Amino acid sequence: MATGSRVDSSSSLSAMSIPALLLAFFLLVRSPHPISASKSADSLTYLWPLPSQFTSGDDTLSVDPALSLKKRVGYDIAKLKITVHSASEELQLGVDESYSLAVARSVGQSIIGEATIEANTVFGALRGLETFSQLCMFDYGSKTVLIHKAPWNIQDKPRFKYRGLLLDTSRHYFPVDVIKHILESMSYSKLNVLHWHIIDEQAFPLEVPSYPKLWQGAYSKWERYTVEDAYEIVNFAKSRGINVMAEVDVPGHAESWGKGYPGLWPSSSCREPLDVTKNFTFDVISGILSDMRKIFPFELFHLGGDEVNTDCWTKTSHVKL
Repeated sequence: MATGSRVDSSSSLSAMSIPALLLAFFLLVRSPHPISASKSADSLTYLWPLPSQFTSGDDTLSVDPALSLKKRVGYDIAKLKITVHSASEELQLGVDESYSLAVARSVGQSIIGEATIEANTVFGALRGLETFSQLCMFDYGSKTVLIHKAPWNIQDKPRFKYRGLLLDTSRHYFPVDVIKHILESMSYSKLNVLHWHIIDEQAFPLEVPSYPKLWQGAYSKWERYTVEDAYEIVNFAKSRGINVMAEVDVPGHAESWGKGYPGLWPSSSCREPLDVTKNFTFDVISGILSDMRKIFPFELFHLGGDEVNTDCWTKTSHVKL
């Protein structure tokens, strides 16, 4: 494990790590996600994605349904111990998401069985919590939460740094709550990048303070995202270890821009690509990127660049070279 300050959840967590870890803990353990139909102990390993290394056994352990970071008795697994070696919560591409997870019944003189997660970062701990939740199965016969094939010893890290899902709100508006549900689903499979294709020729639904008329290109005034909405989505994603990569298609696929600023169109009959002969066009692009950079801290930003129809330029006298 990397050197650094050791944070042990059995005693205390840094102020920065507590919100993310507790949020993930209550989400994963108390939500319907980790509770599914009972599976026999001889079934295949039911973890997704499959950890890079793991060992399991033949035991079935009972898990306290009110599992917490404090000690409880009466179950094989009554305590969850999380150790994070860094207080940093910076989330960028390639952040260390590795973790180790051990689940075993009590041994020797100990009367408390426990699950332990150890990670270099809070995001590795989140991945470990997700894996732990996948091990927990609800048995309808005994009405208890069980872990089959114990003891478990898992060493895991991502195979790919970028594990993304694309969401296109320029062609189909999704309310903020729906986007949050999508982010929840991504966290279940340990995806870590939401490629948010916000703007295209069909709609411009995002508020841009520098050029406030741009979102007149939205489908309607009810199908828009305020700056506060975007911040909310980014922060919600981060608490689940997910970066948000924004996409603005430039200079093609930009017809929606001209609904608020018609001067961005080469002409009324030629509405895309953008008119690249005007300084105003580049001022608007600069304003969009500057405003969006404040909202989206992820190091990657998608500028599109596909399907630029140059015929429109050559047919417009003041653009044609």
